[in-house]
Amino acid sequence: MTHIQSKIMLIGAGPGDPELLTLKAVQALKEAAVVLYDALVNPEILEHAPSQAELIYVGKRKGCYAFQQDQINELLVARAKSKGLVVRLKGGDPFIFGRGSEEMEYAQKHGIPTELIPGISSCLAVPALQNIPLTKRGVSESFWVITGTTKDHELSQDVHLAAKSNATVVILMGTAKLAEIVAIFKGQGKEELPVAIIQNGTMHKEKIGVGTVNTIQQIYTEKGLGNPAIIVLGAVVNNRREMHMLIKHTAVADG
Repeated sequence: MTHIQSKIMLIGAGPGDPELLTLKAVQALKEAAVVLYDALVNPEILEHAPSQAELIYVGKRKGCYAFQQDQINELLVARAKSKGLVVRLKGGDPFIFGRGSEEMEYAQKHGIPTELIPGISSCLAVPALQNIPLTKRGVSESFWVITGTTKDHELSQDVHLAAKSNATVVILMGTAKLAEIVAIFKGQGKEELPVAIIQNGTMHKEKIGVGTVNTIQQIYTEKGLGNPAIIVLGAVVNNRREMHMLIKHTAVADG
């Protein structure tokens, strides 16, 4: 009888574009017996798993859960014991609002070895691919990354602190609280602060709305934006327009 080598690997699938998956993640997927994957994982990434691998969707969208977290924890351990290598595939990075540490702790308590393979987080990659740097010399010295929806389904109180700073502020899962976010920044006199909302970042169906704290709600509606999206607030948002102008000027000069 073959001895099963139980193991759970938590892997960050990156921000959406399958080409942004790490080489180490690809290798781990090729060896997986079971893959548990989330809603924001690009289906193309699953093609790296063996054809005989069991693929289990455990994601959630708009509060609708395929599995509750306790059930996911139990499923990870059960499949590791019965099948061997289980890959837990999460959008972005497992340790950034991904509950990855909870799943690893549960597995370890049940005697299952674990390993983490980080992923490129949307909080970094999505603005970057829109020519929005989170830090820029003379413009922004730091940045906040905040969840827009806590476990109590409320806006994080850290947004109030972030709004008082000069840092770039990135809010994930926050579009449902956009009015509340805008009110907080207006309360700090930042009506003209640049804002970008990027939906489906790094994907072919990506959409973006750019404005100010004063105008972003109207732009969000006019552009027909929705989830999944990230909100970026800060002077660095202007870099996108500046880069577009430089690119346009260069193209004209070359022509």
